[in-house]
Amino acid sequence: MRSRFNQIGLIIAGVLVGVAISLNYSAIAQRETASLPLPIAELRAFTEVFGRVKSDYVEPVEDKKLITEAINGMLTGLDPHSAYLDQEAFKEMQVGTQGQFGGLGIEVGMEDGFVRVVSPIDDTPASRAGVKAGDLIVKLDDSSVKGMTLSDAVKRMRGKPDTPIVLTIVRKGEPKPIVLTLIRAVIKIQSVKSKLLEPGYAYVRVSQFQEHTGDTLARAIEGMFKENQGPMKGLVLDLRNDPGGLLNGAVAVSAAFLPKDALVVYTDGRTEDAKMKLNATPEHYLRGRNQDDFLKRLPAEAKTVPMVVLVNGGSASASEIVAGALQDHERAVVMGQQTFGKGSVQTILPLGNNTAIKLTTARYYTPKGRSIQAKGITPDIVLDDGATGSAALKLREADLTKHLSESAAAEKPADKAEAAAMSAQKYGFVPGARPQDVDPKTLRPEPGEIVSPNDYELNQAVAFLKSRPGTKTN
Repeated sequence: MRSRFNQIGLIIAGVLVGVAISLNYSAIAQRETASLPLPIAELRAFTEVFGRVKSDYVEPVEDKKLITEAINGMLTGLDPHSAYLDQEAFKEMQVGTQGQFGGLGIEVGMEDGFVRVVSPIDDTPASRAGVKAGDLIVKLDDSSVKGMTLSDAVKRMRGKPDTPIVLTIVRKGEPKPIVLTLIRAVIKIQSVKSKLLEPGYAYVRVSQFQEHTGDTLARAIEGMFKENQGPMKGLVLDLRNDPGGLLNGAVAVSAAFLPKDALVVYTDGRTEDAKMKLNATPEHYLRGRNQDDFLKRLPAEAKTVPMVVLVNGGSASASEIVAGALQDHERAVVMGQQTFGKGSVQTILPLGNNTAIKLTTARYYTPKGRSIQAKGITPDIVLDDGATGSAALKLREADLTKHLSESAAAEKPADKAEAAAMSAQKYGFVPGARPQDVDPKTLRPEPGEIVSPNDYELNQAVAFLKSRPGTKTN
């Protein structure tokens, strides 16, 4: 038996060494130290466990499954965002960034072995069913999520269009689990929506940062400026419940409103490749060298029109980059609630056989050097989100198990009364009270509409823009 284990150990050690070489292990070692020996004792323990499972587990297990699960465990044990992408997951990730995929329409992460909703995506089965940011999914149909990997859970939620799935959700503030039946659909995300709210006041919502978000945004702004009669007095950029997406999309949206060459975001990590500075320049937001600069069509007023950026606890990653850049350059006033705090960079590293790993390689920093990770963006004007009691405890990056920490303490949402006093002192603006008797269903836009007339945050944003010196209220 021992000789058999030794044989297995030699085979597995050889495989691991080969994988290490294919992943440029030796190159990394040269960057870190002159020599970085393989952890022989740990590899021996791994091979012994592998051998025991192969010989003694209650049922036969394929080598491929064991090694794949070992890779999964290696990555998910690092932080909530690193993951192994098998062929199906890698393909879905590539399709998803282009704006179309099958499923329910929710951005999710893992927390204590369950699936946490980071944000539902607009106009999808999840948002229409009332799934909310912070919800904890504990069951998919009759199967407990506990023990599943995030990839396994996502696979179960995705499927053929028009097929049902039952989600059992635990929501803070609710005394018992919520059971929702959702019908899967082909998710076609319209990442940018726009509307001229009234003469002089424009509204743009970015629900996710995709491959063509910058181009679509430029067309939307151009159209509203042409439609408007007279000068544009204010613009609201809505990033609420925007879970993020492609980095170049965030740079493009920021560049639409910032001066040319302005710093948008920079990253810092262990390797030179992880250290980047991204500016409001075409080479940093165009994916193809021969692609036309779509931001050239923007009217000059887009760089100077008074702006409000709306954010909340569901605003994460790329949306936090945009909010932080516009805030640091004092280009816009940020209103709403503390953002999610997902400020780490995930790099997709393709492997053989159409698989890949999604690995956290750096942290994001705003132009003024503020870390987003586990902190988020603190609004200039904090708005009441209507939450009371335990429901006010919003899930954020800092609440996730094994989240990537930051040396400084995470910023905490300001007390509502204190926040109101600070905004009144700095901006001369006191937000109106949130209506308490509004049916939550009326907060969502009617079919075919872009905004709801009962949208408290949006109404406050417009009121703020109208209160600016030199602005006449209609």
